[in-house]
Amino acid sequence: MAGKFEVYRDKSEKYRFRLKAGNGEIIAVGEAYESKASCMNGIESVKANAASAPVVEREPTP
Repeated sequence: MAGKFEVYRDKSEKYRFRLKAGNGEIIAVGEAYESKASCMNGIESVKANAASAPVVEREPTP
């Protein structure tokens, strides 16, 4: 089964999305959005940017 984005409303009635892997595990979550359209734009941004995004390892701050 392929991964999928789920759009839902949280307790504050804000729109959010989560990306689930094929096994149902949540692998990414979005911020709270005022409108469903903004939430959908957030999903499109993840789709457009994730494939070419570099992996950056951060060192712990002392």
